[in-house]
Amino acid sequence: MSSITFAGPVTATRLRITPRGRRVLAALVALPVAGAIAFAALSGGSALASGEHTAGDGFATVTVQPGDTLWSIAGEVAPDADPRDVVAEISKLNMVDGGVIEVGQHLAIPAQYGATGR
Repeated sequence: MSSITFAGPVTATRLRITPRGRRVLAALVALPVAGAIAFAALSGGSALASGEHTAGDGFATVTVQPGDTLWSIAGEVAPDADPRDVVAEISKLNMVDGGVIEVGQHLAIPAQYGATGR
């Protein structure tokens, strides 16, 4: 059987980083930062400070009156448009399922149709 013997105590050496190692380390640290900046620039998000208002993408609101239906509201706000299209847009914008609306409910009307006197 063989045995391993050490000649003497092992001395610890101090780690030295070369100029090339410094450049590699700096690049590794800068890469996630550059990626985050690129992501933020490409995502196109726009944050608003509190108190600022955007120029509305636009929709008006209509309050549902007794006897109103989506069909009657569509006829009032867009008399020249196909009521089926207007009802579909209003339902989609307000997440109205099955055309069920309630008196007093505020419905958003897409800007392309506008609201007339309600």
